[in-house]
Amino acid sequence: MTDESATARTTVETVESDASPAAPRAPFLYVVVCASGIAGGVGALIGAARERGWEVGVVATPLALGFIDREAVEERTGYPVRSEWRLPGEPRPLPDPDAIAVAPATFNTVNKWAAGISDTLALGVLCEAYGTGVPIAVLPCLNAAQAAHPAYRQSIDRLSAMGVLIGGHGPDRPEEGCGGDRFRWEEALELLGTPGPAGPAYRGEPPSSSDTRKAPPPTDS
Repeated sequence: MTDESATARTTVETVESDASPAAPRAPFLYVVVCASGIAGGVGALIGAARERGWEVGVVATPLALGFIDREAVEERTGYPVRSEWRLPGEPRPLPDPDAIAVAPATFNTVNKWAAGISDTLALGVLCEAYGTGVPIAVLPCLNAAQAAHPAYRQSIDRLSAMGVLIGGHGPDRPEEGCGGDRFRWEEALELLGTPGPAGPAYRGEPPSSSDTRKAPPPTDS
């Protein structure tokens, strides 16, 4: 080995030994937003999630885009709001999720998701998450008349059996439905628990059915 090649090898080894390991990224939370009158308040969930150590990206149903301030959400999260499928060859705008919070979840989305219908990006993300073991918490937002439909109860039971963590919201005034002042955005984070391996919110095996929670029947009082 020549002196020149030996020097080059020593330099490479020195650089490699001095290189610091890449810092682990923060756990990433997808917030799936549906078209509900309270969707504009999603900033409360984003802020609470970031305070707990999550990085956040928002996936909105096409109709939900009309209910949120897209520019404000993107400024707050640092990521584009996703609503449409990527074209072949386009870069992935969001990292893979470590957990997903669906809030608010509408009657339409809950029933399509449970039936395995994937006709929007948001539903595609939710349908695939079961197969990849990503924990999901859902906060339904609907009125008592919708909640009384047998398809909704069947959908909730199916999602629960799939390991989806379901927050309860029984509207106490059916005529007002899911009021923004009664919607606890942070409940999704409470269901998911501590970010990372210390809690249930990490990528791995699908949650056990013993960890599921079912929404109580709506209150009509």
